[in-house]
Amino acid sequence: MSGEGEDDFARPFGIPDGSGERVAVVGAGAVGLTAAADLAEAGASVTVYERGDAVGAGSSSRAAGILYDAYAEDVDVRMAARALARFRAFAGDEATGFSATPCPYVFLARADDDRTGEAVAETAERMRAHGRDVTTTDGAGLRDRFGDALRTDDVGTAAVAADAMWTDPASYVSMAAARARAAGVEIRTGEAVGVRTDPPGVVRPDGVVTERYDSVLVAAGAHTKRVLADAGVPLATKPYRVQALVSRRPYDGPICYDASEGAYFRPHPEGLLAGDGTEAVEADPDEWSREGDDWFVEAATDVLDRRATHDAEVSRAWAGLCTATPDRKPLLGEVVEDVFVATGWHGHGFMWAPASGEAVAAAMLGGERVEKAYDPRRFDGSEAFEVVEGMTVD
Repeated sequence: MSGEGEDDFARPFGIPDGSGERVAVVGAGAVGLTAAADLAEAGASVTVYERGDAVGAGSSSRAAGILYDAYAEDVDVRMAARALARFRAFAGDEATGFSATPCPYVFLARADDDRTGEAVAETAERMRAHGRDVTTTDGAGLRDRFGDALRTDDVGTAAVAADAMWTDPASYVSMAAARARAAGVEIRTGEAVGVRTDPPGVVRPDGVVTERYDSVLVAAGAHTKRVLADAGVPLATKPYRVQALVSRRPYDGPICYDASEGAYFRPHPEGLLAGDGTEAVEADPDEWSREGDDWFVEAATDVLDRRATHDAEVSRAWAGLCTATPDRKPLLGEVVEDVFVATGWHGHGFMWAPASGEAVAAAMLGGERVEKAYDPRRFDGSEAFEVVEGMTVD
């Protein structure tokens, strides 16, 4: 990619010519719409089916909007770096209406939490080994850099990733939908469809085939497993519930993940956004509470008070669904012939959306853009595993 301008990253690369191909995408979230736009720009005829009444009605609209490329494994670094480059390119084009704000990402551990502190230091070292701009410091170093934005007197080990940003996830979804429509994609909202594998196509809930396609992508968030299970394709995934809130009081510090507390926060146009509130149990994708729990709000505001001296004034709190896999890596690619899947990011799905959508789009047209580590066929769907929080340091 050397020699390319920043705006070139917005354009998909490595995607073969799709002229004459008819493709269906089930799910109009960040990943599905990115893939749809990339496929259409390659010449394919694309139809997107969304069960909700609007694009981004599922997990994408409830994402944290934190973007960074600081990962400790090479395959993850490549995906995250490509995603971040595309986010920057889209944000650098005023015509898209999408913006992202550069902001350092801090992850830290308390001085009395030796195990987590060692994990922070080791993870940062591995990130640097993969070329990430990450520095390791302590509480005093954080105070020198960020002043009073964070309380640092109890911090033992911290790392700062320079190449990070935050954004409004809904603005990316809107931009991706507009880009898809401009490329000729038909987006059908309010249509809950199933999938057929032989031949590939989509079906209505009554089982009547409505459309046949050359290939189908299922990127339906927490519903992906059920959609494919009804087609006889088991997936090793489990949906689980996470939570976030917005405080009206201003915050002008870095993105911060307190690994000892298992909580994060970032600047937000209204003031501050905070989360995690992970429930490490499998959730029902149709029957779950969308509202933030009182226990989560209390715990999150306590962390904000202690870590950022932020007296939260909560305007709203909500929950969303993430999807887990046995090895904490996504299922991305062909699961059976001409049927593709994109799910299982453990909360990092929005952050990787520009790269994940591009990679699976290329694979659908015969390219080889999906990392082998993410091949959905590495599991047979019968695996027993526990839900593990995605935003952790090991």
